[in-house]
Amino acid sequence: MELIETRNLTIVDDIHETDGTRASPPLRKVAVVSVLKNPFAGKPASDMQPLIEASPALGTALGTRILSALDGRDAQSYGKAGIVGINGFQEHANALLTTVFANPIRDAIGDAQAWISSFTKVAAPGESIDVPMNHKGDVFVRSHYDGMSLAVPGGPLADEIAIIFCVATGGRINARVGGLTHKEVVARS
Repeated sequence: MELIETRNLTIVDDIHETDGTRASPPLRKVAVVSVLKNPFAGKPASDMQPLIEASPALGTALGTRILSALDGRDAQSYGKAGIVGINGFQEHANALLTTVFANPIRDAIGDAQAWISSFTKVAAPGESIDVPMNHKGDVFVRSHYDGMSLAVPGGPLADEIAIIFCVATGGRINARVGGLTHKEVVARS
């Protein structure tokens, strides 16, 4: 099955200050979004395998866009999400967000072994979604429990799916809840 892209978006958010604490360099959060025609729109298909099999190429494309938006910076955390247009089913996004989709992105950003937080939903065009994120090397690095909130302007349409992958160059600015650190994870790998 060939996935047909109708739009793509790249969102770059450079955060310079939080809670009175300046970040140097700024924390960069990146979201890449691919809006696709949903081949199963209006059809309660029971076999999601065609979407799963088509998803690694999508992961490769999103990984390339992530690296471009990072502009030489390293990603430390990540998360994924999907919004299915109202003529589809939540499972359509879940089929596109499996491990075979994510592995090319893990390879692109490097040293990514941890489970990837995710969230999917069915929604009308323009509704927002919160994409949860966690550390790419160990899900228990509390400073990297974060996320991005975003919306696809005017999308996804009823017969589309928006697939989203987010990365960040660090944990929350001024994180202070303790626990395992990014440096400790890097040191043990």
